[in-house]
Amino acid sequence: MNSRYDFNKSDEGRLVYVRTVDVTDLPLDVQDQVDDCDTLYAVHRADGERLALVKERALAFELARQNDYSPVTVH
Repeated sequence: MNSRYDFNKSDEGRLVYVRTVDVTDLPLDVQDQVDDCDTLYAVHRADGERLALVKERALAFELARQNDYSPVTVH
């Protein structure tokens, strides 16, 4: 069975990336809002735009799914 599939039409817009972020790498005004935590989890669109920062990895994935995104981990 051979069928052509146009990968250019894939739904890339619904894919988001979850990665760790050191709190010290964030702007000072954001650091001031973080309590007792060295690492946060960021949810990014494919173009790099940060959509969210949360304290727990599981929360980042759940947040993405609740908003109809497909999350993947960035190493």
